[in-house]
Amino acid sequence: MTKLAIIPFTVLLETLFLKKQFSQKIKLSLFVLLVGVGIASVTDLQLNFVGTILSLLAIITTCVGQILTSTIQKRLNVSSTQLLYQSAPFQAAILFVSGPLVDQFLTTKNVFAYKYSSLVLAFIILSCIISVSVNFSTFMVIGKTSPVTYQVLGHLKTCLVLGFGYTLLHDPFTMRNIIGILVAIFGMGLYSYFCVQENKKKQSVDLSLASQMKDKDSTPILGMQDKEISHDAKKSTKDSLV
Repeated sequence: MTKLAIIPFTVLLETLFLKKQFSQKIKLSLFVLLVGVGIASVTDLQLNFVGTILSLLAIITTCVGQILTSTIQKRLNVSSTQLLYQSAPFQAAILFVSGPLVDQFLTTKNVFAYKYSSLVLAFIILSCIISVSVNFSTFMVIGKTSPVTYQVLGHLKTCLVLGFGYTLLHDPFTMRNIIGILVAIFGMGLYSYFCVQENKKKQSVDLSLASQMKDKDSTPILGMQDKEISHDAKKSTKDSLV
């Protein structure tokens, strides 16, 4: 449920603070997508106070982080690699300080007291490399598209995980899962189609505005050329009469 709430909250934040407009078609396609993912993945819903607070914090921090990632790249005109290079040291420092404290609070064990073998260290290094790759792809996708589109891709991953779990690992699969995945894929198709159509419409409007501005800029030049030609003609006529 927490992951399902990220898209609506992202749309709300971008509408309120960035004044971004989402068409009714886009909202409808996102609604269909979320309904499908909810049918396919949500099986047992339980709420408690601590879980609700943690879910709200996760939703807020995820949405704000992804919106800032997109906004900074576009406003400062920096690439995903540049932004990741500048922000990664601060993220690593924060996690290095807060991670052991949170881990000890949850497990009552000191992470530094564990005896690390070479195999464990190898897997830690491998997980770090995978994390860097995930962060790079996240920054790149959000910078090239939008936070909402990134979340749509995340739900596509959920559908693929469910499908591969059934086909490769023979996980239990019901008709509800199949219907949910089909509805979610249909919503993704609608979202992609409407986004492409709106981008084409925006590009055509931008081209028409650019052509109008070009015509306005060229009109005074043509007028000055006409005046110069008429002035030269009058001057030559006057000289011939003299």
